[in-house]
Amino acid sequence: MIQKSTILLCVAGLLSQSGLVTAQTKGIKALNTGASFLMVNPDARSSGTGDAITGLEADANSLFGNAAKIVFAGDWGVSASYAPWMWDLNNSDQRTNMGYLAAFKNFNNNEEAVGVSMRYFTNGTIIFRDDNGTELQRYKPREYAIDATYARKLGARYSLAITLRYIRSDLGQGSYNGLQQKPASAMAGDIGLYSQNYAKNDPAGNRYSWGIAFTNIGSKLNYTDDNDRKAFLPANLRIGGGYSFVNTIEHQFTLLADINKLLIPSPPTYQLDANGQPTSEILDGKDPNRSMTESLFTSFWDAPGGFQEEIREFSASAGLEYTYQHQLFIRTGYFYEHPQKGYRQHFSAGVGTRIKGFSVDMAYIMPTANSIYQRRTLKFSVAYHIGATTGN
Repeated sequence: MIQKSTILLCVAGLLSQSGLVTAQTKGIKALNTGASFLMVNPDARSSGTGDAITGLEADANSLFGNAAKIVFAGDWGVSASYAPWMWDLNNSDQRTNMGYLAAFKNFNNNEEAVGVSMRYFTNGTIIFRDDNGTELQRYKPREYAIDATYARKLGARYSLAITLRYIRSDLGQGSYNGLQQKPASAMAGDIGLYSQNYAKNDPAGNRYSWGIAFTNIGSKLNYTDDNDRKAFLPANLRIGGGYSFVNTIEHQFTLLADINKLLIPSPPTYQLDANGQPTSEILDGKDPNRSMTESLFTSFWDAPGGFQEEIREFSASAGLEYTYQHQLFIRTGYFYEHPQKGYRQHFSAGVGTRIKGFSVDMAYIMPTANSIYQRRTLKFSVAYHIGATTGN
C-alpha cells in the first residue's frame, strides 16, 4: 500500500521541480492548481525578456501567450522549443524536460488564421516507498496539452482569437485510504484580444501594442476517484503591452511589460485543532470548493487578507529586446512573484538570430537568491516564418 503522505510529497516535489506552486513552506500561501505545467512559458524568445510576452512582435510562439497575435505574424510559421529542466543533475532519470511545437497559417489576405500547438512535460522518475522505506514502484509522470486556435482581425489594428485545449496530467498511480490515484484529463479554452499600431509616416515604424488574454478556462482535474477532490486548472488573466522605438534604420529597442493573475480560489484561513492541525472550519476567507465559473469572478476578492493579499496574487514581468537589422537579438528581463504567493523570482537573458525567415533563440533563467525555485534553466527555440510583417 502506498501511503498517503508519500503520494502528497511526490506531487509536491513535482511542482517544486517545475518551479511552480508548492506546499505551504516558507510562509507561502500559493494558489494551488493541477496541471501547473500550463503556466510554464516554453518559448525561449519571450523567456529571455522575463516572460513579458504580449508586446513582442508576433510569431508562431504567440499561440502560448496571446493567440490573437498570429494574424500579424505573416503568411505562415512553425516553431519548436525545448527546455531541459534540471539539466545539471548527474542522474538523467531525475531530469525534467519540456517540449513545445507550434504552427499557424493565415488566409483571406491575412484577415484570418488558424493555429495548432502541443506542450509535453515529462518529470524525472519518482520512487514510491512504504513507511519502512521499501521501494514499491517507480513511476515517470507525464503531462501534455494539445491546442487548436482560430483568430481573425477586427479592423486594421485589432484581433481576436479563441483556443480549445485538451489536457492530460498523469502524476502517478496507486491507492491510499481507499482512494485510487489516476491520470486526469480536462478541456479548456483561451480568449485573446490584441492590438498593434505603427506610427504613421515613419519608415522604421515605431510600434505600440497591447493585449488581454484569458487562458486555461475549463473543467477541473480529478486525480482520484473522489469527485470532491478535484483540482483547478491554472486559469489566468494576462494583460500586457510593448513599445518598439527605432533610433536608426538598423537598430530597434522594444520595452515590454506583462501582469498576470490566477483566477482560482485563494487559500482560506482554517481553524486549528489542539494539535495545531487545520480543521475544515474556515475562520477567514471563502470556501475554495466552488465552480470554475464562480471562481473566475470571486478570485478577485476572496483572499482572507483582503485587498493587500489580493494585490500580492498578481505577478509581473518586464523586459527589453534590442534588435540589429532584425537579424541579431539581445534580450534581458525580470519576473516577480510575491514571496507569500509562490516566490518565483528570476532574472533572464537571451540571444537570437534570424536569417531569411529562419530564427534560433536561447534563454538563460537565473533565479534570485530567495526564490523558491533555485535551479538555473536553459530554453531553446527554432522557428521558420514566411511573409512575416516584422521585417524578416
